[in-house]
Amino acid sequence: MMDNASIASASTRSVFPKGPSFTLEDFSSRDFIVKEFIETLSDTAISHRRSIGTAIPNQPFDPKPLIRTFEHAQRRLGELSGDLEIRENELSAAVRRAEAQHSQNLTTLGRKLRQTIESFQQLDTSLNGAGLENAGGTGNMAVETGKRLEELDRQRRRALDAHFLLECWEGVCNRGEITLLENLRRSGTAEAKVRSAHIARQLLRISQRLDPQSWQESSAKNGNANANANGNYGSNSSSSEDVSRESSPPRRNTREVIEKFSETLEKDLLKQFDDFYRKANFEGMKDCATVLQDFNGGSSVIALFVNQHQFFIDRSQLVTEEVGGDAESWERMADPDAELPGVEPSLQSLLDEVKVVVQEESAIIRRAFPYYEQVLGKFLQRVFQQSIQQRLEMVLEKASGVSSLAFLRCLQSSRGYISALIDDLKAHGLTEHPETISSQTALLLDQQLEELFVPYFVGSSYIEREKRTLEELFNAVLFKFTTYQARRKKAATTFMASLSRPGTELLSTTRDAFINRLDSPEVSPIQRRMLLQVAKLGEVPETVRLTEIKLTEEDGQPNLSDAKRMLKWLAEAVGRGLELSVNTDTHKDVSAMLNVLLITMGDGYIDVCLDAALEAATSQESGKTEPDFAYLPSVRTTISITTLMVMCVNAVLLPLAAGSITTRRDMEKRTSQTTSRIEEKINTIEQKTIDGTLAWVSRLLSGQRKNDFRPRDSDNTAWLEMLQTPTCASICTFLTRLQTIAKTSLPSSGSNVRSVLTEIALRTRSLLLEHFKRFSVSGPGGLMVTKDMTQYADLLKSWDIDEETKGPGGALDVLLEVGSLFVIGVEALRERIRGGAAAGTTAGSGGSTSTAGTSAGTTSARQEKLSVQEVRAYVSRREDSNTLAMQQVLNAL
Repeated sequence: MMDNASIASASTRSVFPKGPSFTLEDFSSRDFIVKEFIETLSDTAISHRRSIGTAIPNQPFDPKPLIRTFEHAQRRLGELSGDLEIRENELSAAVRRAEAQHSQNLTTLGRKLRQTIESFQQLDTSLNGAGLENAGGTGNMAVETGKRLEELDRQRRRALDAHFLLECWEGVCNRGEITLLENLRRSGTAEAKVRSAHIARQLLRISQRLDPQSWQESSAKNGNANANANGNYGSNSSSSEDVSRESSPPRRNTREVIEKFSETLEKDLLKQFDDFYRKANFEGMKDCATVLQDFNGGSSVIALFVNQHQFFIDRSQLVTEEVGGDAESWERMADPDAELPGVEPSLQSLLDEVKVVVQEESAIIRRAFPYYEQVLGKFLQRVFQQSIQQRLEMVLEKASGVSSLAFLRCLQSSRGYISALIDDLKAHGLTEHPETISSQTALLLDQQLEELFVPYFVGSSYIEREKRTLEELFNAVLFKFTTYQARRKKAATTFMASLSRPGTELLSTTRDAFINRLDSPEVSPIQRRMLLQVAKLGEVPETVRLTEIKLTEEDGQPNLSDAKRMLKWLAEAVGRGLELSVNTDTHKDVSAMLNVLLITMGDGYIDVCLDAALEAATSQESGKTEPDFAYLPSVRTTISITTLMVMCVNAVLLPLAAGSITTRRDMEKRTSQTTSRIEEKINTIEQKTIDGTLAWVSRLLSGQRKNDFRPRDSDNTAWLEMLQTPTCASICTFLTRLQTIAKTSLPSSGSNVRSVLTEIALRTRSLLLEHFKRFSVSGPGGLMVTKDMTQYADLLKSWDIDEETKGPGGALDVLLEVGSLFVIGVEALRERIRGGAAAGTTAGSGGSTSTAGTSAGTTSARQEKLSVQEVRAYVSRREDSNTLAMQQVLNAL
């Protein structure tokens, strides 16, 4: 078909179109599109058909050209497909061969890499010293070679040094000169000076071993001198020695020669160091310090640097000056009520200067000394142990001469300021500035701080001083109170006064301790003046004895402000102890403080106040005179003082004893015992107050006239105009005064006032119920009974008592019911009985006696209605109780 097509195309008369021509490149183009390719083939056949159709019109469609074209294209595509498959197979084979080669190359390279890594590891192991374990041990050869070379170099240097040392010794021993060392010293280099110092030290050791006679010459001279002093002993031996010396060469004293050179070398280096220091040549100073360190450990150059420092030269005179300060400042320091003072001015000035000097010198020491921490340590020790310690001792001695409190405050402020100085120096870093200070220097600073204050905290000396100071101040502030109470108890002859004899002895002891302290020669004029000021005595003439001073009644009353002052002083002492942190026995110190507080404030102040109030309350419970409740305000103040004391113990002292469970429990036990004793006395005073009140109410009721409820006919008009009987008016006035005093005198918080008033109201009710059983009441008198009962009930209900007592249907409503029993008619009484108004189920009266206790009052509070016997008792006191109608009512009961 290919031949026919070519022949047909070659003939100009052939009617078939020429077949398309294309190659693989036509299909490899990015712009190849199948649709366009087919359209191109069709267009070729159709265009040829049109050209023929123009000659022969109306000729039918002939598909043969298209068929021929597509057949030719199909054949050509088949040929190209075969060629493409051949090329694809060739490329696939080439790819497979390349992949196999690549895989082989990867395997080979991986094996070589592993071998390289293993070789490297083996080499590294051998270089690190482990190669000796492997066969051959060649990896350690380089290291061993280096070590051998270093050892040979060291041996060579040692040989040269030994040769030079022998030459120097030969010169010293034979010629008595040390020229080689002198030349080495004068060479000027730091290394040469270090070497000369090192060789000089070795020469001394050689001289000591090879020439011991030169070291013993001085002792031998002394022995000869002693022998000559005793006579001609040993003259023959001396003559023989002189003959031998004439025949032998003169011996050299090697020790003197070497030591003379050493002294010259040291002096020269010290002078050179001082010159460099004055010129601020830090490199030269460092060279000299290095040589002297190798020569004698550097002690001489350190001493030179420290001793010739301008700070110690300037302060040598100032530190011995007396501690000054104005008298007003020292008085404020001794005044316990004044604010805490600052540090003493001269000590503060010294510490401020020390801070600046140490920081500045640290930079110099770092640059001038190779062993700068050692030099800084010596400098700091000199500063603290000489300058600061001397001034601190003088300041504290001055404060101790002022007062014990001034000493403690000065000790606190001084330690606080020095601690702040230590913290500032640590924060600065000193020789490590601006880095963190070294642990060695920080430890040295802490050690210097502790050593400054060790003498003041030996054993229990500090806490004993704190206790004595507190006791001294407490005795001063309580002096007038204790003196007043001691006089009162001395004059009292009551039974209660005899029972409080231990309290009297405690008061006398406290008073005498204060007086003896004032008369002690150890007390300075400032301290005496401050103690008198605390005791509110002012300037007492020497001719007046303190036990004979004039006192007022107010001096014997508890004072809340004084108690606050005492607790403030205690808190200051506790805070001072914590700030000083003198030891780890804080719980023991706090326990000692608590003991002082409980004895002074608990036993010597609160208990004495309560004893005085109890004596006053006991003396008035007889009921012969109207009670005077002037002691109740002191009870309220005492309760407030007790509350403050317990709050201080719980908030300040007990938490600080948490480190010891045993001590804390003991403190809690002592506090609880003191509190329980105080509460018991307060309860007793309140009970005595209730008993005295009821005794006086009972006495007033006993003064009730029998005709108060049986008026005469002529007095009816005036009687009806009266609102109450005189007895009722007196009782109401008295109870009103009692209620006012109780509300203002007893603490408003808690239930004390309500309990006391409720108890008085219930027991007064019992007295009234019993009281009206003893009077005959007429018809008009019944109105007066009703008025009195209404007055009593209204008064007691106006008090702040329990709602169950004064509320509707409460115990006080029985008073109104009793009053109505004397005025209602027979029919009304019968109706009330029928209604159950008098149908009480409890037997007995609501408190049958005037001395009924709390349990009786409680029983009355529960009883809201009258019993049958009580109704009969009241009704039988009516004047019309003998009538037939009333007898019927009574019989019905």
